[in-house]
Amino acid sequence: MDTFTQIAQLILMLSILVILHEFGHYITAKMFKVRVEKFYLFMDAGFSLFKKKIGETVWGIGWLPLGGYVKLSGMIDESMDTDQMKTEPQPWEFRSKPAWQRLIIMMGGIIVNVLLAWIIFTFVYSTYGKNYVATEKIQEKGLAFGTIGKKAGFKDGDKILSVDGKYQPRFDRMILDVLLGDEVTVERDGKPVSIHLTDESIKEILDKEGRSFIHPMVTTTYIDSIVPGGNAEKAGLKKGDSIVGVEGMPLKYRSQLNEQAYEHKGGKLNLAIKRGNEPLTVTTAVDSLGIIGISQKVPSGIDYFVNEEYSFFSAIPEAMDESYNLIIYNIKQFKLILRPSTGAYQHVSSVVGIASKLPTTWDWEFFWKFTALFSIGLAFMNILPIPGLDGGHAIFTIAEMITGRKLGDKAAGVVQTIGMVILLTLMVLVFGKDIYQIVMKNFF
Repeated sequence: MDTFTQIAQLILMLSILVILHEFGHYITAKMFKVRVEKFYLFMDAGFSLFKKKIGETVWGIGWLPLGGYVKLSGMIDESMDTDQMKTEPQPWEFRSKPAWQRLIIMMGGIIVNVLLAWIIFTFVYSTYGKNYVATEKIQEKGLAFGTIGKKAGFKDGDKILSVDGKYQPRFDRMILDVLLGDEVTVERDGKPVSIHLTDESIKEILDKEGRSFIHPMVTTTYIDSIVPGGNAEKAGLKKGDSIVGVEGMPLKYRSQLNEQAYEHKGGKLNLAIKRGNEPLTVTTAVDSLGIIGISQKVPSGIDYFVNEEYSFFSAIPEAMDESYNLIIYNIKQFKLILRPSTGAYQHVSSVVGIASKLPTTWDWEFFWKFTALFSIGLAFMNILPIPGLDGGHAIFTIAEMITGRKLGDKAAGVVQTIGMVILLTLMVLVFGKDIYQIVMKNFF
């Protein structure tokens, strides 16, 4: 049932994004009297789940949930046959239209995706408010850092003042800023200290710790539940016990126990606990995955969350700002991916990887926020100047507008075909990586 919920969320999200993205192309094509031969949700390689011709357009649903497409008459791409290229352009064909009209048609889907994110964020903020973990609250007592964070130059107790001169009030964004920025300024012993993360440090963080390399400082964590018959129960641990130390070290952050358990997988782990007012030392076995069989919770009364409420009209500029910020983050992340030494390219996910990260219970607030975020990501991906994507078509059209020279139909067809082959190859590699990781995680 959990997997079904994740798949259902993914299919609904993709359906919304794909239909509206392609509608952006459809409506602008119609505006300039270009004939739309097909409008498909999902790819119909070999066969369709549904199709019906209404007027001059075949509307259909494909079986492969890897996007969708509109087929425009006379558009030079990998689907246009050589015989059609030899004929004179007709008034209803895409290739017969002036460059500025073709550019608007190609940008139609991208514009709709950005507008969609703006609209979704507006309704989410006006309905649920803007919820986030506050940097100010979470680093009130300073921050704790994992092994790799300390190796990169951070120290327990540091407070992050800014990244590239800007303070980030949202903790999740602050962590992302640290990974994407050039200079991190922290407060240490009352003085500002600058830290520059190397590509090697970024790679280690992404590979081994992800975003968990920064933690709020805590001095204790409580056992919320225990797996019946698990190692923790066999060692005598009980629900409500407070863990104050691990392997002779005082507890400084919640994930410290998980890190130490992973380092001692297949062995023993020594814990300092308190049961009521009584201090105890417990040694528990750790399984081969680094699990002892407990769930933790921080002490009650600690609340890092902020909820900002908005009316519908006040949510509009806030949603616009959020959409803009997400575009900037996409640009920064793409720049990080283009630096091979960071290894960021290895963490690119396909729809399979995205589905595995969706919650196993339906949460409409999360669903709509994730849909808006993914809509911006789809817009950014499509605007990249890669043949086969909207941005690839757009860049050739812009070059034509600047130089006054149009790329030949045959050359354009070849370039688009090469672009599609490259994109499909990348998709296969990313899909393969995600499927391999899921199989290894669940079956080995």
